Parts: sequence; structure tokens; C-alpha cells
Amino acid sequence: MPVDRLQFKQPKCIRPAMNARTRWLTVGLALIAACAFALAVQTAWWSVAEVTIGPFGSRHCFGGECRETGLAWLSGTDLWMRSGVATRAAGYISMFVLVVLAGSIAAKRVPALIARASLVSILTAIVSGVYFLAAFPGVAEASVGAGMFLFGGAIIAGVAGAIVVLRASARATA
Repeated sequence: MPVDRLQFKQPKCIRPAMNARTRWLTVGLALIAACAFALAVQTAWWSVAEVTIGPFGSRHCFGGECRETGLAWLSGTDLWMRSGVATRAAGYISMFVLVVLAGSIAAKRVPALIARASLVSILTAIVSGVYFLAAFPGVAEASVGAGMFLFGGAIIAGVAGAIVVLRASARATA
């Protein structure tokens, strides 16, 4: 049958999976979450006088001289110290996946697979971060730092961005 005789059915209305406002809000959510994850794993989760403690280790600043040390001086378990490393790695991996998600959304795609991968990476960050937080050996007069709040905000923004993408994907395939 010649090509000129074939009749192609044209859909009456092709709706984009996401309108422009939703797409850019989702890109913003993913980028905010990525930045918050990057800052959260580098920022102090606790501070005691001039010492800051976080997944990166601890930093002592006395007399204008700052030194970075590990977490062994806190007398925490090996599992707790490893959970600090896992929290940092999970935060960086989540940051990378969320940047890829934002780029895909900005390119007017509906990256359902990347959204699922971002949820898995965020869940991994939650598990390691909650253990790092809960098993903290404690130091007298330790105050909460900004890292914990950034980590929580990153989780909320990242999950929200991924859910918007998955809902748009479900609408596009339905």
C-alpha cells in the first residue's frame, strides 16, 4: 500500500504531561533539595563550644587555628561512625540524582525512572541519617546545628519533586 493512501489519525488535543508552571516549580524543588543535601552533609549537625560535629567528622577551632578530626573521640560505636560516612555518601548521591531529575524535567521530559531512583536514594539517606542522629553518643552541652534541618528540608523537597514527576507520568500514560 503506498504511503499516500495511509491515513494517520491525529489526536484532537495533545496535552503536555506538565504545564510550564508545574515543570519549573518541580525543577526548583529538585534543585533546592539537591543544594540542601550538599549543604546538610557538610554542615555541622551538633556544636559544642568551638567544636562542630557532623557526618563529615568534627572540626575544632581554637585560637584561630582550625583542625579537622574524625568522630572517634566521641566514643561512638564503629557502626555509628560508618553511618556518618553512609549519610554523607547518601546525601551526595541524592544530590546527583536530583540534579539529573531537574535537568530532565527542564528538558520537557517526564523522567519516571529517575524520579523512582531519586526516591530510593532519598530513602537510603533517610535510613542512614536517622541512625546517625539517633545513635549520637552525646556530648555535654551539645546544641543542634543547621545540618539536621537542611537534611530534613532536602528530604521533603526531594520527595515532593519526585512525586510530582510520578503523578505527571501516570497522567501521561493514562
